[in-house]
Amino acid sequence: MTGSTTHILRLLKWGRVLARHGALRGIENDRNAPVQVKRLSRIARLGTRQPVEPDYAGAFQEIGPAAIKLGQALATRPDLVGEIPARNLLTLQDSLPPVAFSQIRKVIEGSFGRPLEQVFASIDENPVGAASIAQVHRAVTPDGRTVAVKVLRPGIREQFARDVETYEWAAAHLEALGGEAARLRPRAVVANLKRWTLRELDLRREAASASELSDAMKGIHGYRVPHIDWDRTNGQVLTIEWIGATKMSDLAGLRAAGHDLPKLAHRLVITFLTQAISSGFFHADMHQGNLFVEDDGTIVAIDFGIMGRINRQARLWLAEILYGLTTGNYRRVAEIHFEAQYVPSYHTVEEFATALRAVGEPMRGKPVSELSVGQMLDGLFAITRDFDMAVQPHLLLLQKTMVMVEGLATALDPDINMWDVSAPFVKSWLRDELGPEAVIADRLREDLGTLLRLPALVRRIEEKFPPKGGAPEQAPLPEVELIFPRRPEPTQWLGYGLSALVGGAVAFGLTYWTMLA
Repeated sequence: MTGSTTHILRLLKWGRVLARHGALRGIENDRNAPVQVKRLSRIARLGTRQPVEPDYAGAFQEIGPAAIKLGQALATRPDLVGEIPARNLLTLQDSLPPVAFSQIRKVIEGSFGRPLEQVFASIDENPVGAASIAQVHRAVTPDGRTVAVKVLRPGIREQFARDVETYEWAAAHLEALGGEAARLRPRAVVANLKRWTLRELDLRREAASASELSDAMKGIHGYRVPHIDWDRTNGQVLTIEWIGATKMSDLAGLRAAGHDLPKLAHRLVITFLTQAISSGFFHADMHQGNLFVEDDGTIVAIDFGIMGRINRQARLWLAEILYGLTTGNYRRVAEIHFEAQYVPSYHTVEEFATALRAVGEPMRGKPVSELSVGQMLDGLFAITRDFDMAVQPHLLLLQKTMVMVEGLATALDPDINMWDVSAPFVKSWLRDELGPEAVIADRLREDLGTLLRLPALVRRIEEKFPPKGGAPEQAPLPEVELIFPRRPEPTQWLGYGLSALVGGAVAFGLTYWTMLA
């Protein structure tokens, strides 16, 4: 277990980097930031030379891989970091200088336990991409297939583990301040980030995610997932079919190939909705570098390290919310928020419906070029504070991906209206899920499941309350207040003192918006 002193030193180091890039200045002007945070942000930037315009992306890039992931998540949360920082963070690229191929060779050979030449017939030593977690090389298998080989950076798992442990420590102290910090639930947010990164650091999980998404999207015309080479895949190496199609970011290339860009934009939105709403399992890293378009117009996705999952009840709520906003049924949207317990019961449905109307009405019937899903999310986030809505960490990936999809669709077709594209799909899905036939089928399935569980339930009751006989059960013992309560060890007192008097509050200031992805 890492001590408090180590966490404080790490946070001080990161805080100085943020200060040098001017990235702490906004905290001092945030009326919702705790007083302790503002005060110590000023201390953290003493003696630093700051740019006129804060460079948040540059700060996160300098801090390292884990911070890059946090920065990308924060780019979709203007309610937490402000509109200007969020726009700046959108420029953050998940890229680092490549690792020398000699180290990549060691990872491949060590993970497979045999020479590289026995795994691949040839491999290009120059990577086609180098991100914060892994880099990708083009290779040819012994049977002549061209593949992409993704290899984890040496030592990256250990580095992420160290950084995330400090994030957890800082988030716990930040949440202990209560008030606005507690409402934003930084500990839950960091816990979600930890789960995402752990999945991303095991390339077998990424391969499994690609396989699962491929199964979920079978039968969906115009979208596919590359084939996984399971014989050349393990926790540190992922081998996947090489995609030689046109990148979705290459608009000129798409036009030259004769593709209908508005049609591609429509297909992109529908495939995302199919994943998120129909299957509840979606590709959550849909930036333009991860999407290709084949000659027949099929969209091919790569890089499945970050995947989102939503259970059926949450998908029903989400679909009703989207459909309610598109049709102007703000009363129903408000009711769903109360049913899902997103809004505390001491507020009223009527007041919340009015607040939603203020967000939704300006958008209806207008193209993304004028109003967007991103702006809608900004508006929704703005009213969460007024209605004491806690952050829902399980929806953060969805919000992030929605903004990504909107950006891609707008690049392909500036006149696209996300609501007009989404509404028919959502309406059809809701009809299938909430229609009479679906209700009857759900009830039959639920009741049959209950009947099948009854025998096991009876057995557990008998085990809990056996027939009389044998040793008698111990009666409850009275509580006794101890005169000499257990005292912490001296080393614990040292950690507490440092946290409270020196570093605890510093951690809050230096990581206030960093922690709240």
